[in-house]
Amino acid sequence: MAAAVLVLLYIALRVGHGVTVRFSPGQSSGVSTDPARLPYDAVRSLLRMFAALVLSVTFTFVYAYAAAKSRRLERILIPALDILQSVPVLAFLTVAVSGFVALFPGSMLGLECAAVFAIFTSQAWNMTFGFYASLTSLPRELDELSRSFRFTRWMRFWKVELPSGMISLVWNGMMSFGGGWFFLVASEAISVNNQRYALPGVGSYAGAAIAAGDLGKVGWAIGTMAVLVIGVNFLFWRPLTAWAERFKNEQSEAAEVQRSLVLDLLRRTHWPALLGRLLRPVGRALSRAGRLLGVDDRPRAVGPVRRRTGDVLFALVAGGLILWGLADLIGYLSGSAGLGVFGEPLLLGLVTLARVVVLVAVATVVWVPIGVRIGLSPRLTRIAQPAVQVLASFPANFLFPLVVWLLLRTGVSINIGGILLMALGAQWYILFNTIAGAMAIPSDLREAMDNLGVRGWQRWRRLILPGIFPAYVTGGITASGGAWNASIVSEVVTFGATTLTATGLGAYIARATASGDFPHLLAGVAVMSLYVVALNRLLWRRLYRLAERRYSL
Repeated sequence: MAAAVLVLLYIALRVGHGVTVRFSPGQSSGVSTDPARLPYDAVRSLLRMFAALVLSVTFTFVYAYAAAKSRRLERILIPALDILQSVPVLAFLTVAVSGFVALFPGSMLGLECAAVFAIFTSQAWNMTFGFYASLTSLPRELDELSRSFRFTRWMRFWKVELPSGMISLVWNGMMSFGGGWFFLVASEAISVNNQRYALPGVGSYAGAAIAAGDLGKVGWAIGTMAVLVIGVNFLFWRPLTAWAERFKNEQSEAAEVQRSLVLDLLRRTHWPALLGRLLRPVGRALSRAGRLLGVDDRPRAVGPVRRRTGDVLFALVAGGLILWGLADLIGYLSGSAGLGVFGEPLLLGLVTLARVVVLVAVATVVWVPIGVRIGLSPRLTRIAQPAVQVLASFPANFLFPLVVWLLLRTGVSINIGGILLMALGAQWYILFNTIAGAMAIPSDLREAMDNLGVRGWQRWRRLILPGIFPAYVTGGITASGGAWNASIVSEVVTFGATTLTATGLGAYIARATASGDFPHLLAGVAVMSLYVVALNRLLWRRLYRLAERRYSL
């Protein structure tokens, strides 16, 4: 599967590299750092973020549903998702810039599409993993309800499966939105193949201020980012998380529920009812069209001979295409840099792997207890959610000046300090998924534990750990992949004329991307994918199966 994704990336790179791009980098490389332009830049960045979120939600529904419903597709789509999560945003940018700029020559639309696509790649994978986990761990009683009432598959998705996974989807969407902020600088200020492209936005503003070493303007960018994050949280995410409480799977209502001033205001107006009436004909038409997908009365029975024949044909076709592309890729690398190009990234990958393991272990010990505490208390959720969202959404790039100053003053090597920068972008996946898992624990189970007097470690062992385990596994696998991705911007730290470079695979890929060295870029991405898939197969995938088998509510 890793070979298949690598072949696709190789084909896209070769095609994009060979296309004649008529766009002039000089048209957009200049970024104004006048603070008066920040409101306009903030709106541009916000529009890109929400466009990428819409694409991510659509991708999540289609991709996760296909993986959960088809045994053959699952064997390809889930390993591919592991690879896609590990491919750095900079690698996607290398493909996207060449492709979209060639698709819209001489137009800023090409760069806008490339930026939205790059933000999409930093949002979609976590949401897809979380929704896939919800689909595969659907409570048995809901599955039996759907089959007993002979829902169409369209009705089953919208009435059973989506509501069952709504809490996880909302919280993972909020975390993924924060991941988009993290890579905003890389998405709006693009340096590929020794050419620089830039778009108006908070990310490119911060990148220009950091490159100039202007701490005052970096402060303006940080303040603008804080306003954006808090505003989006208050107006969008907090109402959404409060609304998602209605989908909690429990038999008794919780004593405390999340509240949102914006949601309460909307419920008092006539707009939701008016919008519902306007969209009702569309919903009915889609429901009628959904009947074509069949009725969810029983699983389709397939004979063993027919199933085995289909598996063999599927494996032959998919394997043949992968081997053909892999042979062409090996020929390209042999003719340009030689197969020895994999040696250095393999060794550097061990260093980055050590940082990832340390990060995930420390983040688990620190954030799981905190996440459980927040998720089990609606009052704490209301208080902590804005703070956690601000912390999770702040791009590490904005903190580079402080980190460079701190490392130089203390004498700490960037090889150690890089772990902290990676944590700024990856640890929040564990916290957010733990909060979502704790919130999904039914109130009746918690009240039963209270009535029985179960406290302390016994409560954790019997209720909390089993209850949050599926969500934690989702957070762990996405945190691990996010840490690999964050290593690209965490192992090379620049502020003004000062650049600190760590030893690791992330720095290797960053250098190859900036110089347009496609053979070394492909080698670095391939090795990173190899490490991620190996870690997922040996650890996280086994935990996923355990969560499905023993700990689904």
